[in-house]
Amino acid sequence: MPAPAEPKIYHITHIDNLPGIIGAGGLRSDARMIADGAGVTAIGMASIKQRRLALPVRCHPGTSVGDYVPFYFCSRSVMLYLLYRANHPEVAYQGGQDPIVHLEADLNAVVAWANAQERRWAFSLSNAGGVYAEFRGDLANIEDISWDAVQARQWSGMQDRKQAEFLLFDQMPWSLVSRVGVRNMPMKLRVDAILRGQAQQPRVDLQPDWYY
Repeated sequence: MPAPAEPKIYHITHIDNLPGIIGAGGLRSDARMIADGAGVTAIGMASIKQRRLALPVRCHPGTSVGDYVPFYFCSRSVMLYLLYRANHPEVAYQGGQDPIVHLEADLNAVVAWANAQERRWAFSLSNAGGVYAEFRGDLANIEDISWDAVQARQWSGMQDRKQAEFLLFDQMPWSLVSRVGVRNMPMKLRVDAILRGQAQQPRVDLQPDWYY
């Protein structure tokens, strides 16, 4: 499967984190949030987050995966499945998938902004938290991603390739979030209330197909 003509990227977070994200001006890397002393509702695996702070992004020497804001190239990610199942021994979060929101952005728009700002970015061909992950720093190599795996809804046996990531160094401005996807109407109403009065208000859509 070839790469989409206009690829989208997705960051998942708990709805309780939205006010802090907006207040900070956008999404921050784990390293940046640690430096800022930011408190969040964590949904990831603490051990993997810690490991990502040390894993190198080889196409940008001197930086680690944890220095970058991570995005998937698909909704309905493997991580979301773990949150849905709520039975992984390394995932402390037990609140299910309903409060999880997808923040969608356009890959080309984000890369154009990053290049204009001389902000480093990269993408991985598999889970960037893996020791043997390969990285690319040029969109000319976007076809190196296994798009069949990324887009698969039945991904047993190819979950690592499905977790290919886009990484943006340090922070991504809220203005680049083009859409917020939610699972149900109660969550949409909550997001609408959070966004009310904000200068930048991305579209908020019901997207049950983005969930398990």
